[in-house]
This record gives sequence, C-alpha cells and structure tokens, in this order.
Amino acid sequence: MDRAAAHFPADLLYLVEHQVWARLEGPQEATVGITSLGIRLAGEIYMCRPKPAGTEVVQGKSIGVVELAKSIVSVKTPFSGTVVAVNPRLASEPGLVHTDPYGEGWLARLKLSLPQSECAALVMGDAVLPAMQAHARLFRIELEPAAEGSA
Repeated sequence: MDRAAAHFPADLLYLVEHQVWARLEGPQEATVGITSLGIRLAGEIYMCRPKPAGTEVVQGKSIGVVELAKSIVSVKTPFSGTVVAVNPRLASEPGLVHTDPYGEGWLARLKLSLPQSECAALVMGDAVLPAMQAHARLFRIELEPAAEGSA
C-alpha cells in the first residue's frame, strides 16, 4: 500500500467523497477548493476552469472542471450557492492547486444559499483525518498525519 503524509487544515469543512473543502468567510460566504488528497488522486492538473461568477451551484454537483493528462474531471462543490468570484490566477498558474491547495490554489468563492442544513454533509475537526484515511484506503493509499509545521 502506498503511504503519504496527510494535511487537512482544521478550520475547513470537507465533502470527503468528492475531495473538496470549504472555508467559511462569514455566515453566507465560503471559499472552496480541492483537497491535497483529491489532487494526489487526480494527478497532474494542467487546467482549472471554475464556473463563472453568477453561476448557481448545488452541493455535490459541479463547480468547475480540471484537465488532467488524459481526462477532464468535474470538481464538485461542498455547498450550494452562487459563484461570486473565481481564482483569476488559475488560468495562467493551474499548478497553484498542487503547491498551495488550501491557500492560493482556491477555486471559487460562493454566496451560500443553505449553509446551516448543508453543514450536516460535511466533515470537520477531529473527524476529518479518519474520514480521509478511510477514503484514501479505497485507492490503496495509507495516510499518515503530516509532521508538525508541514503544509
């Protein structure tokens, strides 16, 4: 079984089955992106194309696409809402999703439509690492907690 260090920031909410995260920026807004495990499972991402501002999205449905070496994959959204901004740097620097998935590699910002009810489908806090480890095992990857100070 392949072994990998795992890093999942504690302040984020995760839709584990689709390997996406959300950072609440207030009661009605969130920034979303792809988890480090999701990026590892996908492989090299050559293009990121989030849906444009003004687009309505539904939890667990597409918020954009990424182009891999041999396929184009839909990225799912952890929350329903309206896209209010997309990361402009991804057009020319898609590698940001690899180098800084929880920071500069974010995909989009949403104005949330159902934040309270949709949080039930998301994993947070101490439940994140065990949920990610279980998901990784489906792909024959053994996740170990990241060393302190690593990103």
